[in-house]
Amino acid sequence: MFGRGLPILLGAVVSLLAFGPGCATHLDRLQPVRDLYFANQLDTATAEIERLQKKHRREADVLALDQAMIDLAAGHPELAEQRLRKTRDQFDKLSEKSIAEGAASLLTDDTAIAYPGEDYEQVLVRVMLALTNLMNGGEDAGAYALQVTEKLEQLRTEREKLEVDERLKSEAYQQVALGPYVRAMLAEESPLTLDDAVRARVQVAEYAPGFESAQADLQRAKHEVPIPPGHGVLYVFALVGRGPVKEQVNAEATQAALLVADRIVSAVSPRGLPPTLAPVPIPRVRTSSVGPGRLQVRIDDQPSGFTETIVNVGQMAALQQRAREPEIIGRAVARRVTKKGIIYATKEGVDAGSWSAASLALNVVGIAWEATETADLRCWGLLPDRIQVYRVALPAGQHTLNLQPADGAGTWGQPASRTITIPEGRNVYVLGQFPDGKLIGELLCSEDR
Repeated sequence: MFGRGLPILLGAVVSLLAFGPGCATHLDRLQPVRDLYFANQLDTATAEIERLQKKHRREADVLALDQAMIDLAAGHPELAEQRLRKTRDQFDKLSEKSIAEGAASLLTDDTAIAYPGEDYEQVLVRVMLALTNLMNGGEDAGAYALQVTEKLEQLRTEREKLEVDERLKSEAYQQVALGPYVRAMLAEESPLTLDDAVRARVQVAEYAPGFESAQADLQRAKHEVPIPPGHGVLYVFALVGRGPVKEQVNAEATQAALLVADRIVSAVSPRGLPPTLAPVPIPRVRTSSVGPGRLQVRIDDQPSGFTETIVNVGQMAALQQRAREPEIIGRAVARRVTKKGIIYATKEGVDAGSWSAASLALNVVGIAWEATETADLRCWGLLPDRIQVYRVALPAGQHTLNLQPADGAGTWGQPASRTITIPEGRNVYVLGQFPDGKLIGELLCSEDR
């Protein structure tokens, strides 16, 4: 006799196999969108995202972030800002997972729950809100920039108990300099807020010691008029390179991961089952070397300088994922243990010897159940690898701006140009996306709004 427990378990696992994650991952589904975006086919990429959002609702929020990047490239910063703000609010809401969702993930995997965004994505949605708002009037850019700093401080506090090296935690959650950089450049437009500009420039130099322009910017803020008479200031923001994505790897349980798993298992199971030491599937950040090292900036056909990295997106994503890897492995181990525990408990409830048909069936069910596990590869797939900036004061009036990919050997790829008008005593902001050797979409300018 199999007893009543076996048919119930078989039915539950069959349901999970039927409705759980398939063979295709989020990254597999996203790749056509990435290919279309890199090929500058923005309308077709939008149509593909809309199709995916209808079919895969648990991926809708993160796909909205990719759509925001396409909106921005297509010259619609107002749409991009709306999507980014909505997703930011949704991520904040989902940061505290419900008990029901937590239980569901133990019976399947992390793809069974709504996606709350990785730590770096929660920070970068605020970074992109600040930049997007600059292209959309700029009234809220300072507030968004302040949120960047506040969010990272919150995450640093929440991750203090991560079972990793203290140096890794410090590097992974160090402050992002773009927040105070935006606040500084906004403050420099008014003589009444120059003290605020100095304080923000000090923070930029502290947060990004490798940002070469930081010291020159600080000295200018302290000792010079930020915007000379008869001039305005041009800020070029460049989204450079192809950003991080996730790939699935099999990881062995470390001591730190087993501690995490033990806490999870103890909270949900009365059985003190020993964690399995078999490798488990987890996501790992993969960065890319594709794309220019920087952009050469030419003004009125004369070389002016090069953009400089102020946010290394790929590095931040990889470091934060490394810092959280024991937690991620621990959850995967806890899932494996929970599933084995249910199988063992069901065996105890049926009249079956170790070699009986029931036991063999349960073993097959257990193997199939574990085989449904996949790593959660949902991610913001159209992020840049680096966010770069260049500042130059220019005489008020009309100028021609030219941006071209460059590296140590010189310029390459396709240049992008546009006409800009510099008003006296004010800042003008230009933003472009260069995942490889050409501009995607168009160069946006704040003066267009």
